[in-house]
Amino acid sequence: MNFQLHPQLAEDCYYLGDFTLCALLLSKDANYPWYILVPRQANISEAFQLSPSDQQKLQQESLQLSKALNNGFCADKMNIAALGNMVPQLHLHHIVRFKTDAAWPNPVWGFTHANNYTETLLNERVNKTQQLLKNTSFIAKDS
Repeated sequence: MNFQLHPQLAEDCYYLGDFTLCALLLSKDANYPWYILVPRQANISEAFQLSPSDQQKLQQESLQLSKALNNGFCADKMNIAALGNMVPQLHLHHIVRFKTDAAWPNPVWGFTHANNYTETLLNERVNKTQQLLKNTSFIAKDS
């Protein structure tokens, strides 16, 4: 069976491109720089279901993404989580947090209504993300 992105992730996110193992998504909630890594493998709901080498690759890609986002956005804290209660497909949230954001210091889930991206802000966020990841294995989606 081939990899398919869970319909809820496809609805809630913009697809930005791929790392070696994972697809990189941007949440449509513009309240935070909120990214999601999804290993491109079918029927995976837990990290331990990945091969040992893919477990290491997931960790490596997550750390690359976290470091780039932390440095590029001058984060006060990086929140990284893999819940999967609503979407069973393995995915890792990477949320850049600021002491000035709407939910600080609480978790972002359910704290405030999602803000949609304007076309201008979305383009700026995508371009910045591509710049931050230019020295990694990330390959941007063809526009």
